[in-house]
Amino acid sequence: MSNERKESSILAYFGDLADPRIERCKRHQLIDIIAVGICAVICGADSFVEMSEFGAAKRAWFETFLDLENGIPSHDTFRRVFGKLKPAEFQRCFLAWIESVQEQTKGEIVAVDGKALRGTFERTTDKSAIRMVSAWATTNSLVLGQIKTGEKSNEITAIPRLLRLLEIEGCIVTIDAMGCQREIVEQIVEQQADYCISLKGNQGILHQEVREYFQWARAVEFKQLEYSYAESVEKDHGRIETRRYWSVEDVEWLNNKAEWRGLRSICAVEAERLELSTKKRSLETRYFISSLGSEAQELFAAVRKHWGIENSLHWVLDVAFREDQCQIRTDHGAENFATLRHIAVNLLKREKTAKVGVKIKRNKAGWDTNYLLKVLTG
Repeated sequence: MSNERKESSILAYFGDLADPRIERCKRHQLIDIIAVGICAVICGADSFVEMSEFGAAKRAWFETFLDLENGIPSHDTFRRVFGKLKPAEFQRCFLAWIESVQEQTKGEIVAVDGKALRGTFERTTDKSAIRMVSAWATTNSLVLGQIKTGEKSNEITAIPRLLRLLEIEGCIVTIDAMGCQREIVEQIVEQQADYCISLKGNQGILHQEVREYFQWARAVEFKQLEYSYAESVEKDHGRIETRRYWSVEDVEWLNNKAEWRGLRSICAVEAERLELSTKKRSLETRYFISSLGSEAQELFAAVRKHWGIENSLHWVLDVAFREDQCQIRTDHGAENFATLRHIAVNLLKREKTAKVGVKIKRNKAGWDTNYLLKVLTG
């Protein structure tokens, strides 16, 4: 493939996308609309107007590998097409591309977490903001997939649907307390993966039992108990944070233990923070259940990397992509634009030659089509 045609590599996965338009209304090929859309979002476009203006500014470059018989689509065309495009179809193409580029390794930690698209909240109708649940491969720094929660449901029902879309065999799935559900645990084990899931009051008896066990065990200093321990100390942003991890495999005594498929260990994580300027200390303890053994270092890695989804994905979407300011609301537009952002995040994080953040990479891709080509071809 020539240098001029390399940019089509990712687009090959969207070539069979079902076109939602009726035949007589098609002035632009669907793949052209998708291609300009992906490139525009990579380069800083955060709306359909910006998408169209970017296409017009780069029309000569796009014409080297797209037909564009009727020029660059208008912002109304982008809005209508991405509004009517079936999210499941768009997601299917996205997942096919991810499978081709992901270097899956045994023990890969897959963090599953939800995020509201705050700009989709409608004050006039009091309609809730759309909430997306995403799966993040922490080692490869890739969004593996996403799914919108139903209007009258929440992450509990969305997570199993998302997991069924993914190839997670041999991975470790981490989820916050919302995902601590028997059906979700069952789904993870069914797909031959492990789990490490946070406990809170939504699992009252289980949370209480685990909390009281570790309170007792620490009171007796774990004497005559088989356990594993790990500790980390970090100094950053004017504070010192010490994390202590205890884990045990003694779980047969748990009530209803048999209902939690694959459950092998429980874990307590204590985070102590010291603010250097004020000398103020804070202490928080969280509890987890896991299908992993009680090796604290392995559980420690799973817990830490799950927290990383906030910095590695959600923070990037908010700061570098201004996701919470996006006002796209009609039809499937918000959901499909979220997929465009995830495509852009993956491509920009895979590009390693520019030692700068994602926001600057977006600017650089917009300024320099050679760098954009590098982003597109990985």
